[in-house]
Amino acid sequence: MVTVKWLEDKSFLAKNGKSKQLEDSFSFLQGMNFPIYCFGIQSLEEDTSFEGISCIIEEEQSILDAVLLSQWEDRMLKDCFKYDVTTSEIKVVTGKMKFLCQLNEGQITDHLLKSEGNTLLELDPFVFDCVKHQEELLFCLANSKKAKSELIPSASVPDSAVLVIINVTPIEYGHVYLVPCASNRLYRFLDARSTEIITRLAAEINNQSFRIFYNCYIPNCSGVYFEACYFPHPLPVEFRPAGTLFGASGRRGIHICSIIDYPIKTLSFQTTQNLKILAAAISEICFQLEEKNIQYNLMISDSGKKIFLFLQKTCAASHAISTWECGGYLLFRNRYQFDQVTEDAMVNRLSSFSLDDNNFEAVKQLCCSIASKFDV
Repeated sequence: MVTVKWLEDKSFLAKNGKSKQLEDSFSFLQGMNFPIYCFGIQSLEEDTSFEGISCIIEEEQSILDAVLLSQWEDRMLKDCFKYDVTTSEIKVVTGKMKFLCQLNEGQITDHLLKSEGNTLLELDPFVFDCVKHQEELLFCLANSKKAKSELIPSASVPDSAVLVIINVTPIEYGHVYLVPCASNRLYRFLDARSTEIITRLAAEINNQSFRIFYNCYIPNCSGVYFEACYFPHPLPVEFRPAGTLFGASGRRGIHICSIIDYPIKTLSFQTTQNLKILAAAISEICFQLEEKNIQYNLMISDSGKKIFLFLQKTCAASHAISTWECGGYLLFRNRYQFDQVTEDAMVNRLSSFSLDDNNFEAVKQLCCSIASKFDV
């Protein structure tokens, strides 16, 4: 059995009036066993390169990728989802941006915020008590003290785990929630440990179609959570040219680029060597942005080697847009609006949420300053 270290710092745990409700939401975990994927420590050793995280040949499917897809597809066969997302129509909007649009009429449920005149889908914040059935929890992620990662087919949920839960109203194939928790409670803030384990998930999934998303400042959110799913093609932001802001001179440092000619202010962070350093830098940057009350979104791609930071202007959090929308993947709820959408309309929408130029310059300086501390 893997030994998992308990989280002793309780400062990141939910302490608001919802704590009792959240504890009740975890009650179904008591006495139940689930698959546990345990990350080994080998990939975090100081001299281990990023490429050494997984020994999987690129053409082969990793164990973690197989576990996630097989568990998700099993729930599809059991009718755990509100609709079949594979039947949703997707098109590329004419223009240089190549925005992707999905007609997803199945998402018109009580999980949506439907304001009059709104043409795009806006999702309600995730609340953990939406997990009503044991089958919605696919498996858990945890750190171990063993050298290599391993899958335990059935075990009780360890403390300081990340729960992998299906989204019953998916936007794409394999759509799941990734929920860090400890002592039957959710984290209230994005911390370095959560960022690291989520980035390791992307690395060990080792699938170029896999993306992880994080939305900051979601209204009425019960705690920190990520979302992830598989996209058959790269998102539009990933095709845009980029200008280098910070090129690390050290062997294991971080490269920062500013995405050029894109309607929402975006930075990308990349490393080819060390996951732990990248995760630590991103965690510190996010902490500083939250301290400065700057709204942002994160997208992890390229098997964990690249992280996009989307910067939104400070406004009512209920008006913030999702990370996949920032990346150029937009959802519509009726046929007419889906058929009539234009690139200009999408550019205008994203631009209306973007951070202004002056604040963007300040954020760029902040990110480069933090990254320089990890240039070793």
